[in-house]
Amino acid sequence: MFTGIVEELGEVTAVEDLGDAARFRLRGPVVTEGARHGDSIAVNGVCLTVVEHEGDEFTADVMAETLKRSSLGVLTTGSRVNLERPTAVGARLGGHIVQGHVDGTGTILERTPSEHWEIVKISLPEDLARYVVEKGSITVDGISLTVVEAGDTHFTVSLIPTTLALTTLGLKQAGDPVNLEVDVVAKYVERLLGDRSRGAGR
Repeated sequence: MFTGIVEELGEVTAVEDLGDAARFRLRGPVVTEGARHGDSIAVNGVCLTVVEHEGDEFTADVMAETLKRSSLGVLTTGSRVNLERPTAVGARLGGHIVQGHVDGTGTILERTPSEHWEIVKISLPEDLARYVVEKGSITVDGISLTVVEAGDTHFTVSLIPTTLALTTLGLKQAGDPVNLEVDVVAKYVERLLGDRSRGAGR
């Protein structure tokens, strides 16, 4: 489990095409400290497994399904990525519960800067809109954010200077894709209420 609090802004150092998959080599001095084969690291919100670890770099294999359903497929050598290790049991939950299982992708529609923060408008897949509510939580490229405005086709988030300086959202522009993971609690509630409704009709 992750919390959506990005630990560092890493970099893709190599991408190997494996046909029905890809192997990424990524640099991240913080997240590789003490890393071992089989450990999990979230890359732009996607939970990946460490295959190899050497120095401040690690490699991870990404299956075709993940490349299709996330924005990892557009990464190239030199791309910057958000990195986070799983939260330790008993640690503070600084963001919200994040699984690292991307639900879909959105596109940055526009950015509106102000003196101390920036409002970013992001497109929202129709099948995810019901899980996104004003003042609720959403994960964008692995970053735990609070929804400012929730629409049927888009939502907005407000970014503080720290988020702009230390994550990929400070670099991305209108037209760039982002990974989205909605609040898992909302999905469980929907499932439970649906089961209850079906049971009442029997």
